[in-house]
Amino acid sequence: MKERMNYQKANPGALQALLKLEGFMQSSGIDASLYELIKIRASQINGCAYCLDMHTKDWRAMGETEQRIYMLNAWREAPFYTEAERAVLELTEAVTQISHAGLPQQIYDKVREHFDETQFVTLLMAINTINCWNRIAISTGMVPGAYKPAAK
Repeated sequence: MKERMNYQKANPGALQALLKLEGFMQSSGIDASLYELIKIRASQINGCAYCLDMHTKDWRAMGETEQRIYMLNAWREAPFYTEAERAVLELTEAVTQISHAGLPQQIYDKVREHFDETQFVTLLMAINTINCWNRIAISTGMVPGAYKPAAK
């Protein structure tokens, strides 16, 4: 893949708008590991190599196991995810592919067993945030490989 353009330089205001959304996510109270889980699964569905590179590195730096990272694409068959995580993964898939079937009631109900209304909206914002980043990265040809997680 070859970078088509540097969207940050081409339109800094667009980047600032997304960074505000990301700032909301950081202050929303969402568990950081759960947020990375959402980012990776949506990026897998969307085929965003840049974001997959970034978020698998970030999740690993947070102490996540290689096993859970590698198995995420087959999470239904893997016993390594909690029931709450499974509900969020289903939600992530449904919202990322919203044109396929909307959000089925059974997925909504399953998520609500683990998360209240405020948390549900936060999950929706998390899914929408990474989907936005994925679409920008893919459309502008962002090249994976150079990202390094922040030192702790």
